[in-house]
Amino acid sequence: MSSRQDDAMAALRDWSKPGRRADLIAAAWQAGETNVSALAEAARISRPTVYADLRSRGIDPDHRPKGNSVITNLSPLDIEGFTGVAERLDAEFDAALRRWAAEHPTASKEEGQAEGMRLVGLMDTTYRYADVRDLLAREQVARAERDRLLHLVELRWEALSTASAWLAAHHAYVLAVDEARFAIDMWRERAEAALSRPFFCSSPRDEAAYRQIQEAGHPALEQALADLDRTPAQTAEQLRATLDQAHERRMELASQTLRHTQATQ
Repeated sequence: MSSRQDDAMAALRDWSKPGRRADLIAAAWQAGETNVSALAEAARISRPTVYADLRSRGIDPDHRPKGNSVITNLSPLDIEGFTGVAERLDAEFDAALRRWAAEHPTASKEEGQAEGMRLVGLMDTTYRYADVRDLLAREQVARAERDRLLHLVELRWEALSTASAWLAAHHAYVLAVDEARFAIDMWRERAEAALSRPFFCSSPRDEAAYRQIQEAGHPALEQALADLDRTPAQTAEQLRATLDQAHERRMELASQTLRHTQATQ
């Protein structure tokens, strides 16, 4: 966390002046803290209130400052015939080398060897790129689903206060909590998988292959890799703890409502 982000979150935790909370939440968001649960915990308010405060300051909470790293909706790879699919590597390499040989019938042995090395670099880089890109995409999808379901929990709870069919609405809330727990665990697994696959270029040949991939219209990976949560297990534990603590308290409140309902029947 940057010093600017630290300062913004510290100020948010100490807010007291009426009307200043939304300004501090917006400042923390703009400083890089886009975890709504963390903002809610720091300000000691609910997640829906965080969303309302952000929107009151002209910030769309569904548009993250790091949104330029989104790499979902990916198109298939085809870089000189290399698709990045492990089972096809040997066949694709042989086909690429045959094409080059047919196009350069008078090439020397040395030129053929150089081309073979270039194709090896392109094949390897494309394969590693595809592997990392797909893992990053899965993490981003899981992260978005995690945040959506955590928000849905708050919406379901808020809906209970005006629900005409209270038991049905309460059941919907309980289901939302269960789905959010599952989503947190799913995100953690995918984040850990993404962290286990670093992407790097170790030679000028690799760098040239990576440029070729991007020139073909495929996204760069650097920002998405930088955006990864480096402690997914810790973050997941914190999210689960916050969710479970709130749920336990809400169940106590809901039981009072249920007892009153049963007493009046």
